Amino acid sequence: MAKKQLLHLVIGGELARLDKPEFVDLNAVDIVGVFPDYKSAHVAWKERAQKTVDNAAMRYFIIHLHRLIDPGAGPEADWDDLHD
Repeated sequence: MAKKQLLHLVIGGELARLDKPEFVDLNAVDIVGVFPDYKSAHVAWKERAQKTVDNAAMRYFIIHLHRLIDPGAGPEADWDDLHD
């Protein structure tokens, strides 16, 4: 049986303020990509975040697209995916 797809989006950019996820320029948001599982999204997130570590206002996020598509797929789906 094929593994269930749990889509995740990785994006990042410079934040207007450090206390909320509001980007300075939406046209400059870095869309890293869509990934089939949390593990691969985390690898991409970590790679991008480490490249921008010198800019305190630069942040990258993992967005759980599968939760938007299927609200019934809660956090336990990511937990299971991460620990397979």
